[in-house]
Amino acid sequence: MNLPASLSPPAPHPPATAAPRALNLALVGPGKVGRALLGQLLASREALLRDPGLDLRLRLVADSRRLWLDHENDSLDPEASGTRVWRPSTPDAISEGLAGLPCPVVIDCSASEAVAAHYADWLRQGIHVVTPNKLAISGPRERWLAIRDARRHGAQLRYEATVGAGLPVVQTLRDLIATGDRLVSVEGLFSGTLAWLFNGYDGQVPFSERVRRARELGFTEPDPRADLGGMDVARKLVILAREAGMDLSLEDVHVQSLVPPALQDLDLAAFLERLPELDADLAARHARAARQGLVLRHVGRLDADGRAEVGLAELPANHPLAQGCLSDNIVQFRTRRYAENPLRIQGPGAGPEVTAAGVFGDLLRIAAEARA
Repeated sequence: MNLPASLSPPAPHPPATAAPRALNLALVGPGKVGRALLGQLLASREALLRDPGLDLRLRLVADSRRLWLDHENDSLDPEASGTRVWRPSTPDAISEGLAGLPCPVVIDCSASEAVAAHYADWLRQGIHVVTPNKLAISGPRERWLAIRDARRHGAQLRYEATVGAGLPVVQTLRDLIATGDRLVSVEGLFSGTLAWLFNGYDGQVPFSERVRRARELGFTEPDPRADLGGMDVARKLVILAREAGMDLSLEDVHVQSLVPPALQDLDLAAFLERLPELDADLAARHARAARQGLVLRHVGRLDADGRAEVGLAELPANHPLAQGCLSDNIVQFRTRRYAENPLRIQGPGAGPEVTAAGVFGDLLRIAAEARA
């Protein structure tokens, strides 16, 4: 068929070679996750330069005391040669180190309240923020509202790795809500540490020994009470609730701690010495559950009315939340669309490599939206 000249497709032109899109990065918190992320970015840098034409440039690295600037080193290797400028580490110094650079991004891999408190300022300055740090997103309501308001200035805040490490939990919920679905409930195993502890707990080996072993393997925080107390899971529920548009704060979550009141305020050495005081109660709960064909799992739950709870639950052995292994997180969304057969996400929910991968994915989303 012959088309009129006005409707004929134009003659093809040779494709233009677009200049690579640069992301200028400031890494805060070069610990285990930060180092894993730098390794992943460095390994992928050449491939990303070719397709999709993304140029990742490490501009500064900061810890709690000092930061270095290296504008002559466009690689992602902080050990590469170049001219380094050392300065005291402050949030303002991080802003100054990125000033005037296109598409600046702060990657906060710390667990610092002081850093989290500066997110709104960075966002208002047009600096994107990517983080696995839960303290800002689940923190005081006033700070969260300030962060949410600051996002209207055009900079993005991405925090996929705050829930489920590298699992697509936050983005899945974000997509459900954005496409008009409505959250009915979410429940799951949100702690890789507690999943590991209870997936292998048979009542024969004392629970305290499993905690000691998990600590030796690096699965727990240096103080295991940070895991056993349940507040980390509570923070994740607050993050998901706020993502779904609920006005939920940490104090609204009912948390059942596994740490007896008598052990909560001890120094770390004294707590570890008295750790066996957890054993009798947990052994009794395990035996009672086993007699009924049930298993113990540490579960977080949130419903559509904003009721949230965290604690130990007795589940049938064939329950979806009882099917994990090792340190698996299992997150189950029940929505208007996924009512009878809920949407389930499962996989390793802890560890530097998978957490860094979640941060990396957020960087790529920022790059894609900036290019669009």
